[in-house]
Amino acid sequence: MATTRIISMHVNQGKTIADCLADRIDYSKNPDKTQGGELISAYQCDPKTADAEFLYSKRQYQTVTGREQRHDVIAYQVRQSFKPGEITPEDANRVGYEFAERFLKGRHAFFVATHTDKKHIHNHIIWNSTTLDCKHKFRDFLGSGRAVARLSDAICTEHRLSVIAAPKRGKNHYGKWLGNKAKPTHRELLCGLIDAALLQKPDSFDALLKLLAEAGCEVRRRGSMLSLRHPGKKGFVRLSSIDGYTEDALCAVLAGKKEHTPRKKRSQTAQRKNTLLIDIEAKLQAGKGGGYERWAKVFNVKQMAQTYNYLREHGLLDYAELEEKAAAATEQFHALSAQIKAAEGRMAEIAVLKTHIANYAKTRDVYAGYRKAGYSKKYLAEHESDILLHKAAKNAFDELGV
Repeated sequence: MATTRIISMHVNQGKTIADCLADRIDYSKNPDKTQGGELISAYQCDPKTADAEFLYSKRQYQTVTGREQRHDVIAYQVRQSFKPGEITPEDANRVGYEFAERFLKGRHAFFVATHTDKKHIHNHIIWNSTTLDCKHKFRDFLGSGRAVARLSDAICTEHRLSVIAAPKRGKNHYGKWLGNKAKPTHRELLCGLIDAALLQKPDSFDALLKLLAEAGCEVRRRGSMLSLRHPGKKGFVRLSSIDGYTEDALCAVLAGKKEHTPRKKRSQTAQRKNTLLIDIEAKLQAGKGGGYERWAKVFNVKQMAQTYNYLREHGLLDYAELEEKAAAATEQFHALSAQIKAAEGRMAEIAVLKTHIANYAKTRDVYAGYRKAGYSKKYLAEHESDILLHKAAKNAFDELGV
């Protein structure tokens, strides 16, 4: 199972584009989260100098197109989280890389950093908002979040990973998807204590607070602001921030002016059955009429007939033979996928090498001037991006023994 979210990375107020890129990328590449940097892969950029390369492409964009950057989006990120225990960090990184390849279609440089510091393994997929040819920008289109989720689900299905059957729209964090398996939040724990206290029928708000204190809840009031802390939790939560549990709402409940509705516990998303047939009984319970029932029965019969005809035409009426051919087709699919990925990986390596060669040629004179200047800090500050690109290219050549 993988949950996804697309995030626009903006320039923070008071910071330069270079500083913001460095901050975001350094967090993603944190060696403590990526097993010493082993869980990082990249396309058309070097993870060590990705911030400088992204910045250089933006300068090239202005030079090539003559257009200034109208908005403050400097890069985009997709966070891709997986169900705990379902995938290894290495496979998660490969899934993230495949997602970025298919979503960006080779038009943008990107890197994938897989973090293992949480119970759920998750990817940070960051790509340059500027295209590789430095002529266009990535546009976050309407419905991009759904497109990202659909592609991620398709790739997870291909890799035999579970997917969320009926995801709800919204900006929920990963814990929301865990349903009953997720630990209750601080607010949910406080709501539970308040619900239990209300069942004891306190006659005033002060009596309610006394019951909460007796239950181990710490109560703090500063002026008109009332905050609570559940036993075992660190910070306080303002009562005014809990919908339906504000001081005014609770006073109205105690005065009999309003009926209290306890907060429902999170429940797991129901799993959708994979079937070609219509669940007629469920549809009737949902309000469908007799006409729909007759149509659905005919539809189901046609679906079963088509399935039977297909199996008969292909000599698959024997279940054991059907199972054997399905397994063979699956094995062939995975073998072809492995070959394609190997070829794509080699193509990506060649593309990166071509980029390093081009960068080395472009920045050779700048680096020569840097050496003549005695590695001056002033010269470095003026030509930092070019010098970093030159060093990255040189390091790549050294690793390849060129």
